[in-house]
Amino acid sequence: MRGRGNARSSRALGVSWYPATWHPRLDMGRLHRPRSSTSHRNLPHLFLFFLFVEPFSCLASHSRATELLYSLNEGLPAGVLIGSLAEDLRLLPRSAGRLDPHSQLPERTGAEWNPPLSFSLASRGLSGQYVTLDNRSGELHTSAQEIDREALCLEGGGGTAWGGSVSISSSPSSDSCLLLLDVLVLPQEYFRFVKVKIAIRDINDNAPQFPVSQISVWVPENAPVNTRLAIEHPAVDPDVGINGVQTYRLLDYHGMFTLDVEENENGERTPYLIVMGALDRETQDQYVSIIIAEDGGSPPLLGSATLTIGISDINDNCPLFTDSQINVTVYGNATVGTPIAAVQAVDKDLGTNAQITYSYSQKVPQASKDLFHLDENTGVIKLFNKIGGSVLQSHKLTILANGPGCIPAVITALVSVIKVIFRPPEIVPRYIANEIDGVVYLKELEPVNTPIAFFTIRDPEGKYKVNCYLDGEGPFRLSPYKPYNNEYLLETTKPMDYELQQFYEVAVVAWNSEGFHVKRVIKVQLLDDNDNAPIFLQPLIELTIEENNSPNAFLTKLYATDADSGERGQVSYFLGPDAPSYFSLDSVTGILTVSTQLDREEKERYRYTVRAVDGGKPPRESVATVALTVLDKNDNSPRFINKDFSFFVPENFPGYGEIGVISVTDADAGRNGWVALSVVNQSDIFVIDTGKGMLRAKVSLDREQQSSYTLWVEAVDGGEPALSSTAKITILLLDINDNPPLVLFPQSNMSYLLVLPSTLPGSPVTEVYAVDKDTGMNAVIAYSIIGRRGPRPESFRIDPKTGNITLEEALLQTDYGLHRLLVKVSDHGYPEPLHSTVMVNLFVNDTVSNESYIESLLRKEPEINIEEKEPQISIEPTHRKVESVSCMPTLVALSVISLGSITLVTGMGIYICLRKGKKHPREDENLEVQIPLKGKIDLHMRERKPMDISNI
Repeated sequence: MRGRGNARSSRALGVSWYPATWHPRLDMGRLHRPRSSTSHRNLPHLFLFFLFVEPFSCLASHSRATELLYSLNEGLPAGVLIGSLAEDLRLLPRSAGRLDPHSQLPERTGAEWNPPLSFSLASRGLSGQYVTLDNRSGELHTSAQEIDREALCLEGGGGTAWGGSVSISSSPSSDSCLLLLDVLVLPQEYFRFVKVKIAIRDINDNAPQFPVSQISVWVPENAPVNTRLAIEHPAVDPDVGINGVQTYRLLDYHGMFTLDVEENENGERTPYLIVMGALDRETQDQYVSIIIAEDGGSPPLLGSATLTIGISDINDNCPLFTDSQINVTVYGNATVGTPIAAVQAVDKDLGTNAQITYSYSQKVPQASKDLFHLDENTGVIKLFNKIGGSVLQSHKLTILANGPGCIPAVITALVSVIKVIFRPPEIVPRYIANEIDGVVYLKELEPVNTPIAFFTIRDPEGKYKVNCYLDGEGPFRLSPYKPYNNEYLLETTKPMDYELQQFYEVAVVAWNSEGFHVKRVIKVQLLDDNDNAPIFLQPLIELTIEENNSPNAFLTKLYATDADSGERGQVSYFLGPDAPSYFSLDSVTGILTVSTQLDREEKERYRYTVRAVDGGKPPRESVATVALTVLDKNDNSPRFINKDFSFFVPENFPGYGEIGVISVTDADAGRNGWVALSVVNQSDIFVIDTGKGMLRAKVSLDREQQSSYTLWVEAVDGGEPALSSTAKITILLLDINDNPPLVLFPQSNMSYLLVLPSTLPGSPVTEVYAVDKDTGMNAVIAYSIIGRRGPRPESFRIDPKTGNITLEEALLQTDYGLHRLLVKVSDHGYPEPLHSTVMVNLFVNDTVSNESYIESLLRKEPEINIEEKEPQISIEPTHRKVESVSCMPTLVALSVISLGSITLVTGMGIYICLRKGKKHPREDENLEVQIPLKGKIDLHMRERKPMDISNI
């Protein structure tokens, strides 16, 4: 780019210019330059030659397009100069001292071209968001909409051809991101079509981010040193090149690991975990660290996630006994099935690697095996047979603990049998409750005094008195069972709760007068019942989410507790019937998500129920309420009520008089919904009040000087960044018919009428009532529908003379809803008729059950295609006969019935006919319209917030 002060400042902000394709232009001065100083005689001929050749050479050169390439950093503020098209295309006049000697344009004198050059985008497109083009100087600047390279080229990337005035182009194989514009240079005699490419350079404005916050890696404990394991879920960075992810590191390597990074052919970097030391799960089964991703920006940006390294088990341990020998004593009167000892080995492995089975060694005699039974799973040794007189008093039991792939561990149990001379008391149980292997099972909800077992207490010798009592803690009672002797009943004394205590152990003790004691241990295991419902931590779960969220966005994780055990305590989560279908709740994890993007403008608050259900039979459940608030984003541009506004203004209109109201809305809330209006062009003549939207002229307007004005009004909201839209305003000056029709009914565009589906075709529905202050032809009003919106708005028509709106076709089931008719009310003024518009809202339904819903529909700007069709109304002759023909049958019938009173009946008939004829409005000799006052207003017509009615 040629040297210029503002150009240098642009390069300092990250803007540069490169020539793309330059088409040499014809040097007119070079053609006029003679080859020698002696050829002055040929000047008249050369002048004639160039008069003929010059237009064709310019046309051929101007028909070729020109390309310019600029480059700038993303994220620049508004107003940064990108480049000057006039200067870079060498279009400055020679008088300014900058005309290129090869310029195509004809030589001009003076500081400006006459007519002046004009630069414009081929069409609006997206150009208003990112760049602004000065129509006169051709300078291209950044706009208030900040350029985000990642939003432009990564999310919506992909090559795009030239189209409209601006488009986005990015190449997946490079870091280029292009903003493409088509610029027209006018007027026609200087016409040029210029293609402008703006390359958006990346800056380091995004930090690396891991897709998940928790990353898990499993390493077998026998993994050798230098084992490499890829870490799933590498970090991503929307930036490119050196600004993307460059390296990874761990916050704590624990002296056992290190990281390596590998880069594939696409430039993607994957971190690998490398084992640097011997691992032992039994010593430490887990390592937790923080993995950090770092980009190459200056300064670099970081992202992190928690890395959990789990050590998986292998079968590297065998069963071990803590002791090598145990000593056991058994009395000769011991009861069969009594446990006498238990052995237990330990294996430090997990799962199947830690399974242990017990068995006798082959050295154990068969007689000992028959007397003492060894449980292979639990290691419990029980008395299997009665101890007789011939039984050996000493037994050596060698027991093996067997593990998978291991040498068995060995322990020796020395059992000493002591023969009893005097037999102790006997305790004989008879269980009432369910008993398995000495364990009694009771349900926790069993009532008080539930019997457990009968115990018979007796002395085998038959000569001693035996006493009995219950030993141990618990809600139990042992009492004599009368009228029998030596019979005792064990029963409960109060309700038992599994959630408080699940196991009890008591003993029935009997002793005789000689001091012999016998104890019978009773183990009571409570069975859980589904007597507890799940409980939410919070009965009201208040959540917020910003609108335009990503699909399947995480909202929260529900958590409910259940004091029951097993399946009865397993909680599943479900949405209530009032929850919208686009909310999802994982029944196992309780994670609540929303599958679609939420729009605050459509609905701001959601309130529905969620259920927590346990696995009991029957199941129990509890309910909580989710209250979700959708937070606003500035995602709606201001919207004008009409795309084009037209106003008719009489000439000599006073300065600062009210021309018309520019109605604009913004669906966002708070500052995002604040709208400021300004006149883009013609601001030296017109001004607009931001608060009221009132358009005014600063000076009195003279139609003889200029008959019409075309303005562009811009609406900018208060969001960050701000969004804007523009509307076209057409102002026509009139000097004859200066009063447009005034619509009196309906009074507002926000009014609506309930139309019952049973309404018959041809029935009147409502009417548009307007008056015109003018007289003669200027006061003759015609009505027409110029825009329709709704399920089937063509079902309604309007009478062009009376404004009555009738139903043309029978309403169907599909016609329910809001029908919007844009009615044009026009006069027949001269030389230019004036008109107004009003929105007639017809709501087809049985009742008005949800007024807020209808109001929300009315607030939305209807996208109605304007059907410019002038209403045709004929002026009937002044002297029109009264429609008395329809009364003739009445007169004939009356005369037949009563010939005697024919005179009276005839008079009454004439009176009735005259009354009927007055119901039809007609024009008098002066063609002045007589508009009757309203007799009544339909009760279904509800008045809502008034809407400004503009003259179109």
